[in-house]
Amino acid sequence: MPYRAPVDDYTFLFDHIVGLDQVAATDRFADATSDVTTAILTEAGKLCEDIIAPLQRAGDLHPAKLENGVVRTSPGYADGYQAIAEGGWVGIAADPEYGGMGLPMTVTTAVNEMMSAACLSLQLAPLMTQGQIEALEHHASDEIKALYLPKLISGEWTGTMNLTEPQAGSDVGALSSKAEDNGDGTYSISGQKIYISWGDNDFTENVCHLVLARLPGAPAGTKGISLFLVPRNIPDENGNPGVANTLKVVSLEHKMGLHGSPTCVMQYDGAKGWMVGPEGGGMAAMFTMMNNARLGVGGQGVGAAEGAYQHALGYALDRKQGKTEGDTGTIIDHADVRRMLMTMRAETYAARGIALLCAKAIDMTTATDDETWKSRAALLTPIAKAFGTDIGNEVAGMGIQVHGGMGFVEETGAAQYARDVRVTTIYEGTNGIQAMDLVARKMMDGGEAAARIFDEIETAAEAARATFPKMAEAVWQASETLRETTEWMIAQNHRVRFAGAVPYLRAFARVLGGHIHLQSALNDQGGAHEKVARFYIQRLLPEHDSLLAQAQAGDYDVYALTPEEFAA
Repeated sequence: MPYRAPVDDYTFLFDHIVGLDQVAATDRFADATSDVTTAILTEAGKLCEDIIAPLQRAGDLHPAKLENGVVRTSPGYADGYQAIAEGGWVGIAADPEYGGMGLPMTVTTAVNEMMSAACLSLQLAPLMTQGQIEALEHHASDEIKALYLPKLISGEWTGTMNLTEPQAGSDVGALSSKAEDNGDGTYSISGQKIYISWGDNDFTENVCHLVLARLPGAPAGTKGISLFLVPRNIPDENGNPGVANTLKVVSLEHKMGLHGSPTCVMQYDGAKGWMVGPEGGGMAAMFTMMNNARLGVGGQGVGAAEGAYQHALGYALDRKQGKTEGDTGTIIDHADVRRMLMTMRAETYAARGIALLCAKAIDMTTATDDETWKSRAALLTPIAKAFGTDIGNEVAGMGIQVHGGMGFVEETGAAQYARDVRVTTIYEGTNGIQAMDLVARKMMDGGEAAARIFDEIETAAEAARATFPKMAEAVWQASETLRETTEWMIAQNHRVRFAGAVPYLRAFARVLGGHIHLQSALNDQGGAHEKVARFYIQRLLPEHDSLLAQAQAGDYDVYALTPEEFAA
């Protein structure tokens, strides 16, 4: 079954759940009218269906390779990337002053998700560049912006971010890369970085690396880290790629998935770079890119889930096996296959809705600079990232199960979704770190941002009682239980919060999903959205009770075993 871009789902969510019209009502995004966004989604959908999706298997079967120091990309990737760049999709959210479309992050999120579903390995390249564009827009000097942004936005150059080192993963402050002031406005960067997605390619003129490093005498930890822009080729006086910089790709990681995306070990040997942001302000600048990437990675999880669902659905509609209860004669008439497909569809839709609600909050923050929207965007970001990628993994695994034994056979392509999406729960901050961020940093307001969301969910559920009394009651009660748990969580110390953080985040997402499905049912009474909503609210939403029980279990059992007893 060929990939079909779910444009109708996005349009429905924009119109009835997210409220994109509120974004379009601002001066900043006045051009993002309904007809414009529908046209954008339609064109992006065609690109994904016709050009990007056919590259999915090619990247898996013919991985990127390192030959004589040059990364050789998978067959067809150069043409696929060129189509993305020429369509303006790299700079979809970027500042029009430098050639971007200036569209809302809500629309960008939808487009990126479609690309992820079509070919996740290739989509990583523009996603990394988009993050770098946003970081430079916020933190770079005017000279750097003028030179680099037009090239990055056009897709002529690509961007990466370099944080991780062998001894410094999630603990970024432990990095050892060094920067020395050359006295002419440039710096010499030395050190090794690992896990650099799309650290090089053979289809763009230049690759621009954002590198975290420490100046001599800088304090230990994250406060002593600065950020530097280090291009593969140093631009000449005309802004064109000139001599090669003193950096190289040492090796490519041999990964379980995403074979078409070269993940590089990068070596910098006195490479010339330019500081982005103030001295010691590297983490603040890099977090701009990381927060962009966290929502983007959540969307990658949703995209992989959509791709896996469509792949499994196509198989279920075609495969004949056993005596069935329906008329098709294929396995889609088996109750358990139905259960799996309904779960896949309902979970993917909920995760998509959460990601778009988060993107809307980011857009409203950009357009209004309102603190309420800012706090909502901050709260929803870890939920969108963690739940989106968890669902990507779970749905991809379920897609293998729908295929039965053939799912374990690589030729069907079902396993690729599971292998490709697996890393998304790890990078840009593991999902455990996202959960700890939610119950700690994002609750420093005493739970006010969360309470506003609970108020909206319960008000909407009250309004839905007349039409769907049982579903509305279930959503209202789930929100109220989550509210009570949130209040309990805020009263605990960090160790207790962290012990229950992961189930708490999952429960929060469950309740948000119930709200999204209930509102969708109201706007499609008797239609597919109502039917899927009933499945989600009756079968999946009840999990919130057990999840919140886990969240409030305290920390004793988590720390009960000594390290020696673990090994006994």
